[in-house]
Amino acid sequence: QVPVVAVMTTGGGTRALTSLLGNLLGLQKLGLLDVISYITGSSGSTWTLSHLYQSTDWSHKDLSRQIGEVRRHMTKCKLSCFSLESLKYLFCCNLASPYTVPRRSLGFVLSLFLVNSQKNNHKLSDERQALSQGQNPLPIYMILNIKEDYSLSEFKEWVEFTPYEVGFLKYGAFIRAEDFGSEFFMGRLMKKLPESRICFMKGDMLHCEYLNCMRMYCVFNIIQTLHEGDEASSSACGHEQETYLVNPECGIMGIIRQVLSERVMVSKFYNFLKGFQVHNEYLQSKSFCIWKDTVLENFPNQLTETEKYICLADTAGYIDISYPPLMRPERKVDVVLHLNYSSGSQTSPLEEASKYFLKQGIPFPKIHMSEEEKNNLKECYIFEDTETPEAPIVVFFPLVNDTFRIYKEPGVERSLAEMAQGKVDVSSIFSPYCINSFTYTEDEFDKLIELTSYNIQNNKNLILQALNSVIEQKREHKR
Repeated sequence: QVPVVAVMTTGGGTRALTSLLGNLLGLQKLGLLDVISYITGSSGSTWTLSHLYQSTDWSHKDLSRQIGEVRRHMTKCKLSCFSLESLKYLFCCNLASPYTVPRRSLGFVLSLFLVNSQKNNHKLSDERQALSQGQNPLPIYMILNIKEDYSLSEFKEWVEFTPYEVGFLKYGAFIRAEDFGSEFFMGRLMKKLPESRICFMKGDMLHCEYLNCMRMYCVFNIIQTLHEGDEASSSACGHEQETYLVNPECGIMGIIRQVLSERVMVSKFYNFLKGFQVHNEYLQSKSFCIWKDTVLENFPNQLTETEKYICLADTAGYIDISYPPLMRPERKVDVVLHLNYSSGSQTSPLEEASKYFLKQGIPFPKIHMSEEEKNNLKECYIFEDTETPEAPIVVFFPLVNDTFRIYKEPGVERSLAEMAQGKVDVSSIFSPYCINSFTYTEDEFDKLIELTSYNIQNNKNLILQALNSVIEQKREHKR
């Protein structure tokens, strides 16, 4: 009769990174972190998870220390990320890497930008230490496998990463997390490569909008760095114009060209399905049909098992969600806490997820909200399909500032002197938390943490209502 509860998060760059910390702090203050079985993430929220899971018992410790570490980096200038020293280190990392296909440089630059992990050797499989006694929820990182010649509406396949395994939901094929990136043929490990540091892997999971904004941010800083480095030699030729000829295929400039100009939302890895053939009745397979949603499903010779590489892209290019691993029937998730941080319409990811799953025949609540409701969102909503007991109950938390304007804690009103702390702009075009914001002031960071923690705590009754509803359903089913 115990409900299986999951936290589902979206992307949203540094906004997602920060807001998830605040939401988890709120759950911790309510004593509900012990109730969570799974936490799924995509894009920006994956940075929060990978940071937390470096601590073996993070959910049992006061999250204030973890939040303080992120705060120190989020509130400092990021220009040092593009110093000559950092670029040289990046170049050496690429030379030393055994991987010739993945874009190592992107993950490195982003790791410096968000969590300053230049010397962090943390790997995905290392997170098993935080799960060995069942002391923390299982983290699941979500990404898409795509084909570069097809749009995401035409071809995409869900890929999940956990500290134990990496695999395709559609094919039901998984390998050990430490073997991801190595070469396989017909299920055999042909060439073992060292497991990648997670800071490089996370570069593949970040929001494509976020990366485009980073390009604009860093291009002038990189050019300025190179200009200063060459200033002494060029000044000797006073009669010549200050013209710089750069070969983009050599050394550091090749990496810079990649980050600034290539299609950074895609990274290639060796395909661990290579050499397999699908069964001649694969279209009748229940698990395959659940995730059958591309134009190539009827052409086995064009599906993923025939490719040498898989191409991974951020889920936000299609739907900014990390729901699919929770929809696997064997996980039997009863309640999903949907924490939304994506840009644009706050309800859009949930509505799109509902349409997608209903189309796939996967039990999920139907989402009905009027335009007036969407324009005046509350802090929390419950969506339930009472006619389909297999569908999870969704407790939806949009990122809004509603009663926090007046209350500093649930039931505790602000004084006149404290009203300024309740002014947190998370929705306008002038918001400091927009997708291209890489640095917050200390006040902006603290306000976002306080708001997202408050929104969870202030809706304790709705969370408990969802849990009690599941318990009643299980009791009725047992009778």
